[in-house]
Amino acid sequence: MESKRQQKFAGVIQKDLAIIFQREGMNYLPGAMVTITKVRISPDLALARVYLSFFNVSDKELAINTIKSHSGEIRYKLGTRIKDQARIIPQLDFFIDDTSEYVERMDKIFDKISKEPRQPDVPEE
Repeated sequence: MESKRQQKFAGVIQKDLAIIFQREGMNYLPGAMVTITKVRISPDLALARVYLSFFNVSDKELAINTIKSHSGEIRYKLGTRIKDQARIIPQLDFFIDDTSEYVERMDKIFDKISKEPRQPDVPEE
């Protein structure tokens, strides 16, 4: 479980990364929209696991690899934004957040189940 300090720092990083992607995301992925869905921070605040969601992207693996190839540049831009709030600028580790696909898959399963004919309840003897 994350400490209050980790949660607060994760919120700062998420907010600032969102601004960076909003302003300069077109440089990395033209025509795409990138959303930072979650940030998890290691206890020593040296590593940030950043979960991204992509819209208007056909190949998400290519998109995440593009972002990973620019991670040093993104970390530098983050550092210029949070340098007064943090001693250490964390290493950024990017991941695809597939929560929306999971929710869609579960919805389809539940729809399929609800459309199947129900078997009558058999009374116990």
